[in-house]
Amino acid sequence: MNILEIEGLKKKFGSHQVLDGLTIHVPEHSVFGFLGKNGAGKTTTMKIVLGLLKADAGEIRVCGERAVYGQTKTNRFIGYLPDVPEFYSYMSAVEYLRLCGRITGMSEKEIRRMSGELLELVGLKGVKKRIGGYSRGMKQRLGIAQALFHEPKLLICDEPTSALDPVGRREVLEIMEQVREKTTVIFSTHVLSDVERICDRVAVLNDGKSVMEGTLEEMKEKHKKDSLLLEFPRKELLKQFVEEPIFQNLLSRAKLEGCQVIIHAKDIEQAEAELIRGLNETRLMPSRLEILEPSLEGLFMEAIQ
Repeated sequence: MNILEIEGLKKKFGSHQVLDGLTIHVPEHSVFGFLGKNGAGKTTTMKIVLGLLKADAGEIRVCGERAVYGQTKTNRFIGYLPDVPEFYSYMSAVEYLRLCGRITGMSEKEIRRMSGELLELVGLKGVKKRIGGYSRGMKQRLGIAQALFHEPKLLICDEPTSALDPVGRREVLEIMEQVREKTTVIFSTHVLSDVERICDRVAVLNDGKSVMEGTLEEMKEKHKKDSLLLEFPRKELLKQFVEEPIFQNLLSRAKLEGCQVIIHAKDIEQAEAELIRGLNETRLMPSRLEILEPSLEGLFMEAIQ
């Protein structure tokens, strides 16, 4: 089942076409990375999903129900964490969550239960100081607790780690990974290492469209490069390798860099067998030989060019 379905979404600001037929599907209980350059339209998409911006065309469904601009019906399924969450600085975390619960009509018993569970989840249980004294990472973690307070089916996070230090980023990512059992997480980012760490599905946004979507494994397999990496301990050994006549066919599509050579071939298994035979005959011993797998960074750069 897809928790979020976006079909043919379009949005223009003046003469600038921000979204141009965007289509993505977010399966239930996935951690979905929404990638794109700054200004690619990630935040615009999220605001349209939340009913805060009106789309020029297209349709959005949350848990099977159509999301409509100016209405909040589907927002009962959604928890939202903006990139810079704001709080009442004079309150404690407990007081702030109690306010959130009362606004949504929860009973005091339910508020106490959810506050205890969520503050423990985000590592703020027992913290009594006012929110005004929180670090950026603590505020992000409280923002996640607030977004999860009504037990949403979909948690939307807009660049939740972009301004955090390494410790804060790790804490926020670990929380998002934990909550996937109870909800579906979609977060926009341009930090590729965060996506590789916790996401099972990814969509890359460019020129207002999804130019690449799927699991990381699917994308790497689909865009697999037929390349071998060969590394020698010294440059003179690499020079000897390059000058050997037996390797000339393999080196017709090769790239040299430092003590490494990257060999491209249409049939990677045949090229590897030929290379090993040649190395055995010439008694050249590389320190490293491997088939290169495409990186997320490489896939991302390929998609947005």
